[in-house]
Amino acid sequence: MEFIRQMLVITGKDLRAELRTKEAINASLAFALVILLLFSFAFDPSEETTREISGGLLWIVFAFAGTLVLNRSFAREVPNDCLDGLVAAPISAAALFMGKALANFALVLAVELVSLPVFGIFYNVQWTRQFWALLLVLALGTWGLTVIGMIFSALTVNIRLRELMLPLLVYPVMIPALMGAMRLSTDLVAGKPLSSENDVWLRLLVAFDAVFSALSLVLVDTVLVG
Repeated sequence: MEFIRQMLVITGKDLRAELRTKEAINASLAFALVILLLFSFAFDPSEETTREISGGLLWIVFAFAGTLVLNRSFAREVPNDCLDGLVAAPISAAALFMGKALANFALVLAVELVSLPVFGIFYNVQWTRQFWALLLVLALGTWGLTVIGMIFSALTVNIRLRELMLPLLVYPVMIPALMGAMRLSTDLVAGKPLSSENDVWLRLLVAFDAVFSALSLVLVDTVLVG
């Protein structure tokens, strides 16, 4: 299918560009590890309260670290009018958006997966007890963050203070998804499985991703072309 081919070409281009320079992923990973280290000094890992808020701490780190990656997605296309060239290329805006979203999803998820073992060591938690369920929550939460971050990254790409504006726009919209991801991650890190008690948060994450993915695909052409 032509749409999928175009999308994968953009994904490959963005991944090669990032892995060649490693600007965003190095900054994001360093930020995540430093914040996890600082939080470990602020909260006693042996206290039960720390384990109860572990999911919240984890997603605060992921949300801030993720925006460092997402902010670079469209910004790297600005020099030499590369973004204008992409918009003028014979590909749909939806394929361009989805290709970039997949690349950034992979990068942010990689940062999260590297951060998880560090989180387990610093906070003395057995985060692997519900590993596959936790990976599902990470994927759903990260996709929501990526979709929202990408559409606002395209919207603010020509603003001088885009590094400041992107978090201000993304985080308020992400509140429902972050709440769900935090609650689920706290339960899963504690060893509690997904059940009828917490599946409402899982359904919230799925609905959030579906709604905002559809809205982004509808609006991306207007955002990029005007």
